[in-house]
Amino acid sequence: MRPPAHAPAVSPGETFAKTIRLTPAMVADFSKAAGDNNPLHFDPAHAATTRFKRVIASGTQTASYLMALTAEHFSALGAVVGLEFNIRFKRPVFADETIAVEWEVVSVEWSSRMGGDIVELRGCVRNEDGGVAVAGKGRVLIAPAL
Repeated sequence: MRPPAHAPAVSPGETFAKTIRLTPAMVADFSKAAGDNNPLHFDPAHAATTRFKRVIASGTQTASYLMALTAEHFSALGAVVGLEFNIRFKRPVFADETIAVEWEVVSVEWSSRMGGDIVELRGCVRNEDGGVAVAGKGRVLIAPAL
């Protein structure tokens, strides 16, 4: 049972988003920092020989933008920690495009065991043309303290 003085900080249907302008240098730096040495993420000559024809961002990078936005958004409401994320890669994200990272709150449930709200989310990363490149689901805990 939710403590009487605790109202949920978020509601189902709430949305939040962020726009990120990628550059080839950002994509190459992230790939190398993450230990992803696939030349598809930093070598235009190699990328030109692939089905993508251009350098693409790594899945690690696009997934991290989704997870980071939950922390950025919900940390303004209290302590937040990610509990679970499922990511599906549907289309490439090119190293020179502007992407939209979006989340929607699906449900909010109080957890007495965890001492906070478990927030279920559905989100995506959209390419410049509006198509869904990465789809995600997540669960985070928002609590007064961790």
